[in-house]
Amino acid sequence: MGRPVRQPPSPSIIGVSIAGGVFKRVLVGRALRSDRLGETLLPKRLALPVFATDAVSSVGYATQEILLVLAAGGALFYHWTWLAAGAVCLILLTVVASYRQNVRAYPSGGGDYEVATTNLGRNAGITVASALLVDYVMTVAVSISSGVDTFLSTPALTHLRPHKVEIVLGCLVFMMLINLRGVRESGKVFALPVYGFMVGIYGMVLYALARVVFFNDTLLAPTAHATVVPSAAAPAGFALVFLVLRAFASGCTALTGIEAISNGVPAFKEPKPKNAAATLLIMGTLAVGMFGSITVLSLYTKVRVTDSNANLLINGQPPVHGQETVVAQVAQAVFSNFTPAVYFVTATTLIILVLAANTAFNGFPVLGSILARDGYLPRQLHTRGDRLAFSNGIVLLGTFAAALIIGFDANVTRLIQLYIVGVFVSFTLSQLGMIRHWNRHLRSEPDVAVRRRMQRSRAINSVGFCATATVLVVVIVTKFTHGAWLAMAAMVVFFLVMKGIHRHYDAVKTELFTDVEAETALPAKVFAIVLLSKLHKPALRALAYARATRPSVLEAVTVNVDPDETAALERDWERHDLPVPLKVLDSPYREVTPVIVDYIRRIRRSSPRDVVTVFIPEYVVGRWWEHLLHNQAALRLKGRLLFMPGVMVVSVPWQLRSSEAVAERLDEDVKAPK
Repeated sequence: MGRPVRQPPSPSIIGVSIAGGVFKRVLVGRALRSDRLGETLLPKRLALPVFATDAVSSVGYATQEILLVLAAGGALFYHWTWLAAGAVCLILLTVVASYRQNVRAYPSGGGDYEVATTNLGRNAGITVASALLVDYVMTVAVSISSGVDTFLSTPALTHLRPHKVEIVLGCLVFMMLINLRGVRESGKVFALPVYGFMVGIYGMVLYALARVVFFNDTLLAPTAHATVVPSAAAPAGFALVFLVLRAFASGCTALTGIEAISNGVPAFKEPKPKNAAATLLIMGTLAVGMFGSITVLSLYTKVRVTDSNANLLINGQPPVHGQETVVAQVAQAVFSNFTPAVYFVTATTLIILVLAANTAFNGFPVLGSILARDGYLPRQLHTRGDRLAFSNGIVLLGTFAAALIIGFDANVTRLIQLYIVGVFVSFTLSQLGMIRHWNRHLRSEPDVAVRRRMQRSRAINSVGFCATATVLVVVIVTKFTHGAWLAMAAMVVFFLVMKGIHRHYDAVKTELFTDVEAETALPAKVFAIVLLSKLHKPALRALAYARATRPSVLEAVTVNVDPDETAALERDWERHDLPVPLKVLDSPYREVTPVIVDYIRRIRRSSPRDVVTVFIPEYVVGRWWEHLLHNQAALRLKGRLLFMPGVMVVSVPWQLRSSEAVAERLDEDVKAPK
């Protein structure tokens, strides 16, 4: 007695849950059953294009960002690119080695957030989560904007530059739709262009090497003879050091996306940690190779890029249609008149830069789901959609990114200043957490061989911590006034919002689960009220349903707004001899809701242990404009009654003829094949 009984869903309910509108099925695809989650797991060949697009694609603009900063001192300062790029490669390899320890130690998918929370405390975990959420939004905005920049740098397409923001937003919508179809589907879609980009970059490197070594050709970029006008006096001393550090900080955009695999370990096939660590190593190796190659080629071909068109003079004049990207210029220098190869590299760079947003579209929803599970974000983010992806998180990320793109006019140079601060906040706290993780386990590990492995892992994470902490300081110092403060402010906002949400959920939990036994006591009486204005079919249905519930007290209530209508209702009531008393409430000021609320409040005061149930007949309509013509008073009244304790509101629907077409469509969806 009293034991809950679980009943399996009926076929009709299952049909409704997997069915959707035709439009939704075309865009997203048919719904997948929950027990098919294992079919969405990724092998390494698909995991690489899914999770590594950001890290691999950032080589498409990391070199350019270094050159843009150094151009402030003139073309002579480009020789410092070697130092900045070399330091970036060293940091990248260090972070990859460190994160291989992370994915093995914490394979549950929490990534940096889980590492920081477990080892450094909740506030550290929320700080990391705030940094990652901001970084994911920035990744989407920067990568797609940069990809479209590459696309529009092609001479034949420069006339589209005034529509850049619209093109970026279109690409963003495309990315959202692809990811709403599921992780495995996005991997299949993105695999070809990601691998195509790798082939394009490494093919360009090999072709350049062949031309230089075997044919002794001279490779020159289109801007090789251009003049770079310094934007300030030539820096020296501390100013020069600061300039190089700023270039290094901008080049560290090549490290973005490294942490995505640690957040996505659950999406890998078994053995998950091993496959994730292997994919991370492959990704790091490819990223370092491509970044280093593009940097070398850009210096060898004498690429010139500046922050402003006015600072780049070609034949004494600034470029008419804007500047071409570094990758586009290198491709033209390497392939010369072989135009198809130039377009292939440019096109694959565009695609991979746009697809770099896919890393964020996989990381943000998973992290959002974990934070929602822990009570730091709305619960809706923890729910999987039709395709077993975290659809709400995908849509939320797209919304934030769209706002950023519009707010900054899809300008990569302006957006990039807000970038990577969050990445290195999460990197640094994560590595510190891993050091504490190994220290804790070393204290209780007796096996000598295992202790050696742990000590080796701790040493790797210690080097990673020192490196990322140093870069974080450099990034904050060199980029703070250039826009990094906005990213830091956004992190603070996310932190405070998540803390507030968590406090709210805790307060609600305390309120709902404290003294649960007291809420199981039955009310003394159920006082039922049927609201009506006329005696018609909906009113009669509501009366019949109310009587069927067998309340302790039942009465019909109407508000006397129009004396003639009230008198007509009373005559109809007597003529039909209904076995329910009719109570008329006078309303001198022709108000309905306040009069009913006051009447119910009086009932509650006289019998506080009673429950008042209010039955409200409502029309079900089929056309959008009919909602404006019906049920408005009922909606206002329900909205007020919901705030009254001890009052239950029951809607009794009456389907008008216009709703029949909607009902037929719903029936067809239920009967549709899976």
